[in-house]
Amino acid sequence: MRWAGQQIDAEAPGALPGLGSIAGLVRSVTTPEFQGVTFHEVLARSALNSVPGSSLPFNWTINPYRGCTHACRYCFARPSHRYLELDQGLDFDQQIVVKTNVADVLRRELARPSWHGEQVALGTNTDPYQRAEGRYRLMPGIIEALAGSGTPLSILTKGTLLRRDLDLLVAAAEQVPVGIGVSLALADEELRKLVEPGVPSYRGRLELIRTVREAGLPCGVMVAPVLPWLTDSAEQLDDLLGELAAAGATGVTTLVLHLRPGVKEWFFGWLARERPELVTRYESLYARGVNASPSYRNAFEDKVRPLLDKHGFGKGSRHRSKSDPRRHRPVPAPTQGPEQQSLF
Repeated sequence: MRWAGQQIDAEAPGALPGLGSIAGLVRSVTTPEFQGVTFHEVLARSALNSVPGSSLPFNWTINPYRGCTHACRYCFARPSHRYLELDQGLDFDQQIVVKTNVADVLRRELARPSWHGEQVALGTNTDPYQRAEGRYRLMPGIIEALAGSGTPLSILTKGTLLRRDLDLLVAAAEQVPVGIGVSLALADEELRKLVEPGVPSYRGRLELIRTVREAGLPCGVMVAPVLPWLTDSAEQLDDLLGELAAAGATGVTTLVLHLRPGVKEWFFGWLARERPELVTRYESLYARGVNASPSYRNAFEDKVRPLLDKHGFGKGSRHRSKSDPRRHRPVPAPTQGPEQQSLF
């Protein structure tokens, strides 16, 4: 692979940011706790990633991990593993790159005179609270560094492990705006185990939303992706939105499944194995590109809008159901600061 055999301070032209010239592979680790998973521990050269000119409500992100054991069949970030000469399928789920020094690097970057305390988002590529975080504990250092430097932060996650750091986040919110977003779209637990096999349960994430709200922090919810003919009925959406309202969610975003090249093939392979009766319908629905057909999206918009209103997520909510390739990715939910978009 492109970064195999790197030594500290070795040059690696063209390597993915974070695996590059003065930072390299330190060791690869397997452990009985994570059967089938290999952790590639690297020393990162940088922590802050710039996203200039974005339509998103932030210009900076941090990604402490590459790859994700959540193993979501639809994950938009899968093609990013190609830069590591790993595949976007099982390698993305099982070959996890860990930037073990990310908090130390971040502190140095935040101390620079050129840093002006712009908002930083976590969860924009792979989940910072995936299971690996239980082993490596990178997030506490990141949270403390951001808050201590006066930098607003927002986090989007499917990981109930965030509860471990809730006291830190509450303390950080006394210094800077802090926003929490939880991704929760599949209420059918059997389907969830097939589509998101490494993700905590539906009930576990509902309880996470309640816990975040009880701690006094905002908690938006990304009902995304909505899967055509699997999770898109009015009854399913009505039940889900009702539970989110009861849990105290402060906003909801809904988005229909978006399939980039590479991700589309991986998802369709799963569909052929588990829901073969839907393959032809999906092929037709996504025949013209990454988004579902306009007619489907418009019909979904008409269906979900009154349900959002019914449960208090209508006017003033961060609802979006029209896909945009730049927007169909995990983006942290609203912070306590000025109103901003909440997009998946």
